[in-house]
Amino acid sequence: MGRAGRPGLIGTVARTAVVAGTATAVVGGVRGRKAKKEAAQAQAAAAAEKKSLDDAIEQIKKLAELKDQGILTEEEFTAKKQHLLA
Repeated sequence: MGRAGRPGLIGTVARTAVVAGTATAVVGGVRGRKAKKEAAQAQAAAAAEKKSLDDAIEQIKKLAELKDQGILTEEEFTAKKQHLLA
């Protein structure tokens, strides 16, 4: 006859293994999603930084044209360039 009530040793070990395996799978899934999210954020930040640098370069080129045309002095050009690069 089988036991009624609590599971035996093998049943307890099997249940523990299932719970541990499930917990490991959940933690792994959470870590994977977190790593993907962090990578996407880093990529977005790098793209924004590159765009910002490209914008600054374009503005410096326009300032250089204004300086070449005599609209800006060398001091004004230098000051505005330093402000853009800061």
